[in-house]
Amino acid sequence: MIKRLEDEIKQRSFKSQQEKVLVNLIYTYNFFEHKFEELLKQFDITPQQYNILRILKGQYPNSISLNEIKNRMLDRNSDVSRIVERMRKKTLLTRTTNPKNRRAVEIKITSKGIELLNSIEPYLKKYHDMLSHMSENELKNLNELLDKLRSTTFNQ
Repeated sequence: MIKRLEDEIKQRSFKSQQEKVLVNLIYTYNFFEHKFEELLKQFDITPQQYNILRILKGQYPNSISLNEIKNRMLDRNSDVSRIVERMRKKTLLTRTTNPKNRRAVEIKITSKGIELLNSIEPYLKKYHDMLSHMSENELKNLNELLDKLRSTTFNQ
């Protein structure tokens, strides 16, 4: 059964379809983010830490600069330096200063970080299965619509 946004947030109507879409996107994002946080809580990491581990695993065995991690983050408002330091203390990654440029910091995933990602992997199937009621074509169309939505320009 499809749950309508109006029923979920107990609002009768919206001023426009545009307003409804924007509220729906925020509400849906928060729904999935909460489920993802619950999944990761059992592994004692946050979605931002998971995102950093995935970025680092994609670079493995090479390191990557702190600035490049910032550029690739899904949550661009994250304090990446602070998050990386917490992860270093958990020995999920290493952080070294580039000898050629002392201001540049190089980050590399550790074997413990890779093991953590591997242990999370089976649990992600259940998370991904939240979309199993949608066909491949519907998912493809949704991805295209979301890409189109992000390609707009917003002038203040």
